[in-house]
Amino acid sequence: MYDVIVIGAGAAGLMAAATAARNGKKVLLMEKMEKAGRKIRISGKGRCNVTNARPPEEFKESIRTNAEFFEVAFAEFNNKATIRLFERLGVKLDIERGQRVFPHSGKAWDIANALVDYCLDNEVEIAYNTRVNRILTLDGKIYGVTYINKRGFERKEEAENVIIATGGVSYPGTGSTGDGYIFADQVGHTIEEVRPSLTPLRTSHPQRKYLDGLLLKNIQAQLIVEDEVVKEEFGEISFSDRGIEGAVALRVSRDAVDALIDEKRVKLVIDMKPALTEEMLQERIHREIEEMQPDEFFSELLRKLVPKHLVMPIAHEMDVHSKNYIRKITDAEINRLIKILKGFVFPITDYAPFEFAVVTAGGVRCDEVNKYTMESLKVKGLYFAGEVLDIDANTGGYNLQIAFSTGRLAGQLKK
Repeated sequence: MYDVIVIGAGAAGLMAAATAARNGKKVLLMEKMEKAGRKIRISGKGRCNVTNARPPEEFKESIRTNAEFFEVAFAEFNNKATIRLFERLGVKLDIERGQRVFPHSGKAWDIANALVDYCLDNEVEIAYNTRVNRILTLDGKIYGVTYINKRGFERKEEAENVIIATGGVSYPGTGSTGDGYIFADQVGHTIEEVRPSLTPLRTSHPQRKYLDGLLLKNIQAQLIVEDEVVKEEFGEISFSDRGIEGAVALRVSRDAVDALIDEKRVKLVIDMKPALTEEMLQERIHREIEEMQPDEFFSELLRKLVPKHLVMPIAHEMDVHSKNYIRKITDAEINRLIKILKGFVFPITDYAPFEFAVVTAGGVRCDEVNKYTMESLKVKGLYFAGEVLDIDANTGGYNLQIAFSTGRLAGQLKK
């Protein structure tokens, strides 16, 4: 019999299992996939943004849901503690722009492997290809789980404590398929509606077909819902067959998704020249025109102002042929160009599904979990950690820190 069974060998589960084992507990970590840390290994475009090194008070501002609930776990194991742990585990880290923390090697696998080694060094037993299908309770207490082993047979394993660290439903190919919500629901927990967060946004703009592969840096974007600005972000944005993405789009996506679910009108307005006022931009355009030959095309002026991908969309948006001679461009058309450069409007009509979302919004309601221990308030000996909880944050390393902090606290098995 084990002291604790941890379900899910992702960031939260690995941290919880290692913590419990370091405290002398006999730990079984059950993972339905063939390898641990599948989502960690692809995170940060394969580089893994481990945490964010901002001061604690700034860090908390980036937690989107149930920040107060998360405060206790973060106070016990914060971003500085995470950095110290990985460096102690032999992973050299670098702090990059925006205080994002990455492994010096640039390899997410180094983070996943360090966590697995951390578990094995502390004698955690890891069972792969093992799918838990039921949590066992008696008189409001945990007494184990049933699971399907790699041969397809159902078996039972007993333990006084179970930690659910199964993740959400984002990137389902890594094993995040919402199992934890089912387990929690079966023992009486409430699940807040789950939806994609940090996910690409889809636009109905007729010029979107020209934009695949476009990356815009140092832009200012406003998310407008029902004609009201609800969020403003500065940074980079990109376009692909998945939709509008990049750090800026991902940071506004949570609000956009919620508004779309509520059937509200949503648009993203991109200022491609935030450092210039309209007057400064007008002066710049006139300078460019003065240096051009009268029989050069309008498209050549646009190429001096924007990336190649944007030449046709802007010309179409202005209703000006890209092969118009520059001498024929009117002041009214220049004013239209300025308005577009300072506020290109993209109607947002949909969002990418969970398979493209970085994290899941929603999950196990936090008011049904003890924030000082991560133990269920409904079932003794049942704990939660990571994305299965209704906590999510902005992009930038914050969501992995949620996993590490809640995993660490759950693994202490406080009563």
